[in-house]
Amino acid sequence: MSQNLIKPATIFTSKPPPICYFLFFIILCILGFYALHFPPRIPQNAALYRQMFLSSGDNYTLYSYLRALTEHPHLAGTKPSLDTANYVKTHFQTLGLETHVVPFRALLSYPLHASVALHFRNGTALKLPLNEVGVSGYAVSGLVQPYHAYSPSGSAHAKVVFVNYGREEDYRTLAVRGVDVNGCIVIARKGDDLGRGAVVEIAEAKGALAVLIYADGDRNRGGFGSGVERGTVMRGVGDPQSPGWPGVEDGEKLGLQLSEVLSRFPRIPSLPLPFETAQIILESLGGGLMPQEWRDSGQSRFSGVGPGPVMLNFTYQGEKKMATIYNVFAVIRGSEEPDRYVLLGNHRDAWTYGAVDPNSGTAALLDIARRYALLMRNGWNPRRTIVLCSWDAEEFGMIGSTEWVEQNLINLGAKAVAYLNVDCAVQGPGFFVRATPQLDNLIFEVTKKVKDPDSEGATVYEKWTTINGVKIIQRLNSVDSDFVPFLQHAGVPSVDMYYGSDFPVYHTAFDSFDWMVNNADPFFHRHLAVTGIWGLLALHLADDTILPFNYHSYADQLKEYKDVLSSFVDNSISIAPLTTSIEELYSAAKQAEDEAKRLKEQEATATSVILKMRALNDRLMLAEKGFLDPEGLKGRQWFKHLVYGPCNNHESKLVFLPGIADSIQESTRMRTEDEQKAIQHEIWRVARAIQRAASALRGGTQLM
Repeated sequence: MSQNLIKPATIFTSKPPPICYFLFFIILCILGFYALHFPPRIPQNAALYRQMFLSSGDNYTLYSYLRALTEHPHLAGTKPSLDTANYVKTHFQTLGLETHVVPFRALLSYPLHASVALHFRNGTALKLPLNEVGVSGYAVSGLVQPYHAYSPSGSAHAKVVFVNYGREEDYRTLAVRGVDVNGCIVIARKGDDLGRGAVVEIAEAKGALAVLIYADGDRNRGGFGSGVERGTVMRGVGDPQSPGWPGVEDGEKLGLQLSEVLSRFPRIPSLPLPFETAQIILESLGGGLMPQEWRDSGQSRFSGVGPGPVMLNFTYQGEKKMATIYNVFAVIRGSEEPDRYVLLGNHRDAWTYGAVDPNSGTAALLDIARRYALLMRNGWNPRRTIVLCSWDAEEFGMIGSTEWVEQNLINLGAKAVAYLNVDCAVQGPGFFVRATPQLDNLIFEVTKKVKDPDSEGATVYEKWTTINGVKIIQRLNSVDSDFVPFLQHAGVPSVDMYYGSDFPVYHTAFDSFDWMVNNADPFFHRHLAVTGIWGLLALHLADDTILPFNYHSYADQLKEYKDVLSSFVDNSISIAPLTTSIEELYSAAKQAEDEAKRLKEQEATATSVILKMRALNDRLMLAEKGFLDPEGLKGRQWFKHLVYGPCNNHESKLVFLPGIADSIQESTRMRTEDEQKAIQHEIWRVARAIQRAASALRGGTQLM
């Protein structure tokens, strides 16, 4: 264990040189000056400012921000996207906030041409529509045609096979019926939480020539069946030509033909389809009968899965090109701990108009900036620095946020308190939040202070817990928004929140201001609630003298994961290392909790107390980084977090501890001895990570 690394006798082996005494004296002088001129703020004042923040909310202001942001489509790398960046920058500057624009050069992907046509046995052909029904003037409005970013250009002339959701189990079902997709074009429907990139990846492995993906019509899309979902199919996050380092102007860029870059892209082309076009293709299929369970889940009109008998001609031509993207920041410097950062982030770019995704969140970010500026005019300054982050090119694979995190990795690792993300602030009814567990209690407390937008006289917490029950905070396992580089690469405690679990116009031309007003939030009360929760979380993290982190919640969550894991392994695998390390985290969490309680009871102006608070806060802040492993996840080394991150196998039943989950899934292809070693090794890796977190939380006491 760690106490054996350094023997106590070796710590004080000689008399310190005189320079040490001199440096110690200088440090004491600096600390004395710090304590004299920057005494901790009075808690009552912080409470007043929090109340002022909540009372200054205005739904019409949010309405006006969103209307301005969604006037035009603003795909990353285009002129309208730059205009949106300038709108955010001007807003920050008008409020008098310190504003920065940070550009990066990144490889983006755009469509040039696409066509799909059915060819019948009698020699006739039918060219199928690919754009949204009822949407005209794509070029005039600036709308991009439906496409999959980073799909390779290519053509295919082949029979079609329907593969349901495109899961591995769907291909096994087809194989039992004698259907082989090798050399065919496959058509899949969106669903079952399988991302479009995974659908293409699996189809490629099965020998398919191309992939068509559609979303079920009125049944899932609330009458917006003609909308077509754009999206990326690139693997991983960040600029593919600068993996692991920032894509700055004149910086290193890998060649497009290098295997490391090519491995990020699919090798077969794909396209999204309108629901109506997909129906025409599905109606043409013969071949084997569709399994009953597929028909029961929405395909009862069709009986065949293919292949054929008609042929389909598929063509897609796209281009990958370098573009400049722009991250915009507003900084409110902390008055007492300016070197500690609380970050609030939202991406700005959209596939189309982006009223829900992402500009409902952008409007909330702009309103938080307005409210914070109001607080500053009334004498407030945060204890710690607050950074408002407006990211670019998230839709292409979290590129803007990833490049910035890679550029500032050392500073974030040492100084970032937390990252609070809001992507789609409002999608519909119901509050949802995902977070790292040490933030659970703070989220509960804050939601008790914000009025519920849909229930008179209730708070968000009361409505939320009534509907969802006890297990209401989800975790950040997925790779789907800008929290990914902060948590899964840099180890920064993170939150992601939103209203509404889903919305039918996702990534379509119908994600417009009118849709928001007519469907998701007519009076912008839900926008007001998200803005209140988001901004209030940041105020606590920036102003509380002791960071409101509770690692007992983290230990509880890890224990639950361990208990679930035990049902996935047999007696040849020992989970005792996890049990031991989790107990260490419980002990360290209790120690930190007791210390925080003692410090809060002491006089906060005393220099010794200030030093102890600072040291405790550092430990609370840095403990999350213990879960990082420098080797990263197997085959996905960029992802460093061993508790929260993506599983490599799409069939994994475990959505946590990704390294262990992958080793269990891969064990079916190994000999028994190798299987046991691989799983046990991953268990030990996680156990060591938990021990590192516990050690960081305890601080230096383990050396004594």
